[in-house]
Amino acid sequence: MPRWSVHGSFLARRADWQTFTRRREASSADQAKEWVLSEIGGCHGVRRSLIRIDSVTEEKA
Repeated sequence: MPRWSVHGSFLARRADWQTFTRRREASSADQAKEWVLSEIGGCHGVRRSLIRIDSVTEEKA
């Protein structure tokens, strides 16, 4: 299964955007993106509308 790297940022405080990079094995880029939205939303209590995904790239083995 391919490994994906997802880069972006989310609103951590009132005006403080926190950057992130998450790596995940997934069958598609959309599935990796969905997993990141779910993880950040659940762990940090951030609404999906406050999460910005800049890029989703497949990592080379």
